[in-house]
Amino acid sequence: MKKTLLAGSLAALMCGTAQADTLLGLYIGGQIWSNDASGSFGEGSDNQSVFEFDDENQGSFYVAFEHPIPLIPNIKIASTTLDTVGGTQITESFKFDQVIYPAGTTLDTTLDASFVDYTLYYEVLDNDLLTFDFGLTARDLDSYIKVAESDSNSSDLDVSGIIPMAYVSTIIGLPLTGLNVFAEANFISYDDQTIYDAQIGVSYALLDNVAVDLDVTLGYRTLKLELNDLDDFYSDLTYDGFFAGAVIHF
Repeated sequence: MKKTLLAGSLAALMCGTAQADTLLGLYIGGQIWSNDASGSFGEGSDNQSVFEFDDENQGSFYVAFEHPIPLIPNIKIASTTLDTVGGTQITESFKFDQVIYPAGTTLDTTLDASFVDYTLYYEVLDNDLLTFDFGLTARDLDSYIKVAESDSNSSDLDVSGIIPMAYVSTIIGLPLTGLNVFAEANFISYDDQTIYDAQIGVSYALLDNVAVDLDVTLGYRTLKLELNDLDDFYSDLTYDGFFAGAVIHF
């Protein structure tokens, strides 16, 4: 009985507060993200080494589908690439993929990572002044890590896994300006693991009519991967920097 009342209350709340698009909506967006990577990784919480990485321009894009049915979640699929290289002289002995590198060794590093986010979310508010969404994300992470002292002495590791995360997004409209302020985040923290991916920025409407909307965006994004034993991989990595992009809404 209590579960029935709870479900009924939730349905009434969603129907009363959500103001979804009266028609089906399709959003396609992308951005170029100029980020700076920093941090450490290894095969154990006490076997990590700090590496220096090059700044890179990374690509990211998403597709979102929205509908006017309150109790069925909208869906968003987003893809991000995080590829970088670097090198450093390690100050302590470092073991990676069964290879031991002594202190003082100079290591070249390749860190290629990408992930696809599958997000189911609800619109609590959706109007010209304020939009607020919340939901759940499954982040499908796929990474390749290589460290090399030379061509003959190197080690690598493939890492993959699904990371569940909470999702929130908001847009604040600035009337009569064509400008919006937006913020979005995926995040989770448990068992010495903290993963978040957050961005904040402004958008400007280049087109705004019945057929199609086109916005350009500019903002700042930060991503943290503090992983604890994901496929025997441990890390405390941070990527952050400014981005520019565009969003089309049909």
